[in-house]
Amino acid sequence: MNPAVTLIARVLLSILFIVSGFGKLAGAAGFAGYLGSLGVPGGVAMAYLVGLFELLGGLAVLVGFQTRIVGYALAAFCVATGLLAHLGPDQSTQLMKNLGLAGGFLLLAAGGAGAYSVDARKR
Repeated sequence: MNPAVTLIARVLLSILFIVSGFGKLAGAAGFAGYLGSLGVPGGVAMAYLVGLFELLGGLAVLVGFQTRIVGYALAAFCVATGLLAHLGPDQSTQLMKNLGLAGGFLLLAAGGAGAYSVDARKR
């Protein structure tokens, strides 16, 4: 794969998770209420856990750290959250977004972070 294209893909995939993670951490109480409406237990603690997962996962993808593991984890997260939160008839676009992101993360997991990454420097 072209290293510059892989870097651009990592940046584009990571933006959503970094921004969303910050948002969930900043508004944990509100996000906890949303999770509760979906039947997810854990309240504010779960909101912080999800926010941290998104933020740290996004940062790891951005810099290319443990990219294969993080790629698989974020792909699974995207599918799981899509099935949990986006199955309603008015949510089909959000579900497809999650599945598309999962596909991008699987490609990243399979192909690696590329030359411009922390993973490449460790070799």
